[in-house]
Amino acid sequence: MTVVWINGAFGAGKTTTARELIELIPNSTLFDPEVIGAALTHLLPPKHLAEVGDYQDMPIWRRLVIDTAAAMLAELGGTLVVPMTLLRQEYRDEIFGGLAARRVSVRHVLLAPAETILRERIAGRDVPPDLPDGETRVRQWSYDHIEPYRAALASWLTADAYPVDTGALTPYESALRIAEAVSTGEVVVCDIVQTPEPTAETLAAGVLLFDEQDRVLLVDPTYKAGWEFPGGVVEPGEAPARAGMREVVEETGIHLDEVPRLLVVDWEAPAPPGYGGLRLLFDGGRLDSTETARLLLPGPELRDWRFATEEEAADLLPPVRYERLRWALRARERGAALYLEAGVPVG
Repeated sequence: MTVVWINGAFGAGKTTTARELIELIPNSTLFDPEVIGAALTHLLPPKHLAEVGDYQDMPIWRRLVIDTAAAMLAELGGTLVVPMTLLRQEYRDEIFGGLAARRVSVRHVLLAPAETILRERIAGRDVPPDLPDGETRVRQWSYDHIEPYRAALASWLTADAYPVDTGALTPYESALRIAEAVSTGEVVVCDIVQTPEPTAETLAAGVLLFDEQDRVLLVDPTYKAGWEFPGGVVEPGEAPARAGMREVVEETGIHLDEVPRLLVVDWEAPAPPGYGGLRLLFDGGRLDSTETARLLLPGPELRDWRFATEEEAADLLPPVRYERLRWALRARERGAALYLEAGVPVG
């Protein structure tokens, strides 16, 4: 099962190109995630919608895009052609990673006309006549997203996607070029880590590593939102501390000489669609400057790493992980492990 994701700025011609492309790729179907955004206006309370400027910022939209794409492929097979602008790398990682977890490969294409042509197309774009102030709002929305698009081009888009300069091409010519590139393998499958979603409670082990200033090491996974500690799910038959040590090597290249000391056992309550389970944090000790200089990142799995103070971690970690960290640091100071339930000490 395959997705051909057509990215690009608003006005680049993604939807018209996608409609042409499904006529050129055998057994392919069009899926426009705009449909999900429109459905949310009928599903969510108006007050909640008013607090969100862009539906892409809503986790429910990103999850529904993943689930709908996977369900359509399970029903229809073949290839799904998805025209959708994605300018935030973390959203791209979350969606593509979620598809990879469902064993759906993604080929990422970028329609990239020159900015002057892009602006001309936005200016001449048709706007629904029944949309109040539609011409002004729709066109201004597109203009406002040129700068984020330019920033994404400079930081990650060009290195990630197969570019097609559509400035001098019709939608059919653009689609023909994409179809040929897909069939010949020029558009490669995105290198995204596959992390199948759990089907029951899990046991996970994280390891806290500190620098010489006692700041804690945090990593930014590509396959889920938010920063995290080095660590992961404990495999069947594997000791939790050893699992943490294995994950540290895989994620950072650091080999721990000693089994880390337990700091926190936290029971995470099930919160659909998650199943919860036990979360353990261990003390991996302090890294000297030489060890810190050897920190590595395994490309498709982690986007970034940094050392953070407890205060800085509060702005980076999701609340439940921050509470786990906060109590782990207290346990480290006291020299005694703590038992938590949903981030709160018990007993």
